Amino acid sequence: KSDSDTYTCDIGDAQSRAKLVVQEKPCVFTKELVDTEVTEGEDVILHCETSKSESPVKWCKDGKSLRNSSKYNISRSGFEAKLVIHRAEERDS
Repeated sequence: KSDSDTYTCDIGDAQSRAKLVVQEKPCVFTKELVDTEVTEGEDVILHCETSKSESPVKWCKDGKSLRNSSKYNISRSGFEAKLVIHRAEERDS
């Protein structure tokens, strides 16, 4: 993306110029979430991987954003995004 700019080619008094626009490659999942079963009371880890390590990730349940708490631990390390649900209950399904 930093290569986006106007480039010129000169030959004597003649000049040709062109504008180069480099579009950012979209972030995609390289490893998607998988269905998981866990026994009630156990911790469960959900994780996926993305094509860009710096892309922000948002975890949701029933359309509502999740945040770090005593129930949820959200982390990002390199390309991996991870959600730990502590002491899973039936309502976490």
